[in-house]
Amino acid sequence: MTPTLFGRWQTRLLLLATVGVFVSLPFATGVIGANPDSVYFWILGYVAILGLGWDVLYNYLQKFRWDRDWPAAFQLLAGIWEFSFVFCGVKIFGFLPIPQPKELLPPVVFLLHYSVVWLAVFVVSQSLMRIIFPRWRFRGGEWL
Repeated sequence: MTPTLFGRWQTRLLLLATVGVFVSLPFATGVIGANPDSVYFWILGYVAILGLGWDVLYNYLQKFRWDRDWPAAFQLLAGIWEFSFVFCGVKIFGFLPIPQPKELLPPVVFLLHYSVVWLAVFVVSQSLMRIIFPRWRFRGGEWL
């Protein structure tokens, strides 16, 4: 079944609050990256908040497809679009505040963090969500 807008929001928030936080821990503790910092959780928060708005647009665009579905290739394009928006907001223009000067966040680490989080969330949404919540996809993505 095609996810509803509310189902998209629930799934996005659930996966970012669990998988996203878990994957961000090595970056926040300094195991991966330059130094330990909470900036990675800020980035995760921006991805979640901005994603709620993007989901409204994605849900609208999805209605123009004959099967009302969003293929994986479109999800990849959406991930690239979201990355570019968050990257510009944090690193280039700085209109999304972070707890450190934007110059101290290396772009390579930013890209690595976003890519690893996106990939982990994508894989879990395509595999584990269907195992843990077997009725999830039949309820339009809503798990509550």
